[in-house]
Amino acid sequence: MANRNQQSQYPILCASFNQDASLFAIGTRSGFKLFDAETGRLRYQRDIGGFSVVEMRFSSSLIAIVGAGEQPSLSPRRLCLFNTTSGTALQELNFLTSILAVRLNKLRLLVILQDQTFIYDLNSLAILRTIDTVPNPRGVCAFSHHLDGSFLALPASTTKGSALVYNVMKLHSHCEIHAHQSPLAAMTLSSGGAYLATASEQGTKIRVHLVVDGTKCCSFRRGTYPSIIFSLSFGPSIQLPDLLGATSSSGSLHVFLLGSAVCERSRRSNTIIGSMIPDSITDVLDPSDHHVLHNVVSEGVKSYAVIRQMDKVADSSASKTVSFRATIYIISYDGYFREYSLTMNNQKEPTWNLKREFTLANCNS
Repeated sequence: MANRNQQSQYPILCASFNQDASLFAIGTRSGFKLFDAETGRLRYQRDIGGFSVVEMRFSSSLIAIVGAGEQPSLSPRRLCLFNTTSGTALQELNFLTSILAVRLNKLRLLVILQDQTFIYDLNSLAILRTIDTVPNPRGVCAFSHHLDGSFLALPASTTKGSALVYNVMKLHSHCEIHAHQSPLAAMTLSSGGAYLATASEQGTKIRVHLVVDGTKCCSFRRGTYPSIIFSLSFGPSIQLPDLLGATSSSGSLHVFLLGSAVCERSRRSNTIIGSMIPDSITDVLDPSDHHVLHNVVSEGVKSYAVIRQMDKVADSSASKTVSFRATIYIISYDGYFREYSLTMNNQKEPTWNLKREFTLANCNS
């Protein structure tokens, strides 16, 4: 999440998708909106002032909203649980400092502040645990919503790229992952909680880690020059996700193929020479299953992308068989929603298509 000074230049203050990316929400200076991601239809709108956090709980009527502080009644220190069916506030929670991020699953409510994270039972709103954290002014975090692997990842250092992984169902620290030499800028967990992807403030490498033991699984080079990573997103598979997507301040959309990278990493580790090479060297040897689409959004404009689905399909032609087709949604904070499809054949030749594009400023139900 960008801080409020960075957000101020955009018409959109915040953006989020629900847990299966079938819906998305945006917060603006005038209110918040909920959309059907598949049709673009506006499902709900409330114009009562600026919002810096709007988070959904699957496809239910329950949402969590936090004001941007531009109106006295919408404090950034107050979390409101809101029912979109009745249009009423169900409960409010107040904090001493600004709320930077909120995450939900069926049983937990997580509230991330700069120096603390609160874990609530969503049904009773009882505080189950308070985690003291290192200063996290941008609210960097990652959450996997499946109850069988429900983990929260938070920065564990202000000088290095370490992540604390916490089990929010069992309420204990799971592991600490040392991912980068510089502080973390972005993280995402796969939906089943098996994999954690990280990017540092340098933004040149994306690393994927196994959560079960905190080891590095594979890494990819996004580019040579530093860039701010705005978002990371795994494909929807609960087990081994096939894809990892990323957007950055360069305005590009990056997609990394995980399956072959993991297999190659495993194969190399099982060789005598491969097992002797330290991780700092094997970083540059990791496979370059990396495909990029440039100028997806304007350079410097914050964006948020999710991989909605991935289908394995066969081409009707005799010459080539299509390996897969991925659907990717992107919200750019200058006020646009875009849907891209990425088709990859068996020779790993990509074909990008812009399927939809519409403005979020003037949508009506």
